[in-house]
Amino acid sequence: MTTTSTETVLSSQDLLIHWQGHRKLTRKLIEAFPEDKLFSFSIGGMRPFAAMIAEFLKMAAPIAKGVATGTWGKFEEDLGDVKTKAELLRMWDESTAEIDAIWPTIPAHRFSEVDKAFGQWEGSGINTILYAIDNEIHHRGQGYVYLRALGVEPPPFWER
Repeated sequence: MTTTSTETVLSSQDLLIHWQGHRKLTRKLIEAFPEDKLFSFSIGGMRPFAAMIAEFLKMAAPIAKGVATGTWGKFEEDLGDVKTKAELLRMWDESTAEIDAIWPTIPAHRFSEVDKAFGQWEGSGINTILYAIDNEIHHRGQGYVYLRALGVEPPPFWER
């Protein structure tokens, strides 16, 4: 049996709150990292956590903007010459504010429209946003492993 429903499971605002909850937790992980290990510590050939943060920063606000406008730039992970935790946290906070500013401009129909994000990943707006969230969760898990290996108690994952 096939059924059709127009029921909304999650509102746009609820999705933003969910995403920003994950971003708050990731920010806590950045804060917990020892400054001298954030840019260099690695296990098993994985990237340092700062490189993962660079990926999030180059993805999050640009995805919100791309979904809002249908205009996508090129995806680049390089953040330039960022060398301190304070710089990463400042950039994180700016990205968070940018997402909050862009979000109300996303027309409802854009969540279901298909684009090729950054000219590379084809999917609906909602799926591209969910990818960004999933990607952050995945790499944040790596950050948890790093912190535990460094003898640092990470923040509880449920405190978003």
